[in-house]
Amino acid sequence: MTTPDPTMAAITDAVTRGRAGDGDGARTTLTDLWTSIGPHGDPFHRCTLAHYLADLYDDPAQALVWDIRALDAAEALTNSRAQEFDASLDVRGFFPSLHLNLADNYRRLASFDAAQQQVDAARRHLQALPDNDYGTMIRTALGEVEASINSGTTTRRESAPTGRP
Repeated sequence: MTTPDPTMAAITDAVTRGRAGDGDGARTTLTDLWTSIGPHGDPFHRCTLAHYLADLYDDPAQALVWDIRALDAAEALTNSRAQEFDASLDVRGFFPSLHLNLADNYRRLASFDAAQQQVDAARRHLQALPDNDYGTMIRTALGEVEASINSGTTTRRESAPTGRP
């Protein structure tokens, strides 16, 4: 049985607003929530919030800051805490996407060695991904990022999440 979580409800509401076109409002809400959670607050809240907030920034340097925070929080997160929100969650499955996002940001900043290190880290965690549409999406995006690294491309990928329409 999952436990109601008002912070997750607020994060979900902000993400929904961002995807509906209110990127500025979503960023403001999520940044305010981050301040209330604090840098040492609940790792599940920090990971989720930072992961989605990163998608609301077009600037890869700004997105990178939030993606680093998401990874940092995931490293402190336990399955038992994540499963309080959703019994099906396995924290190991977060890492391929988190490393993928870091790789893509570093690549967009032309830091290709750092980007490749994150691709390699993501690949070390791929076995944790389910064999479903989500797993396929992450594996495909990882291949796209690595191809862009190899070609020295820094433009935004068409398939990259934006957190808004």
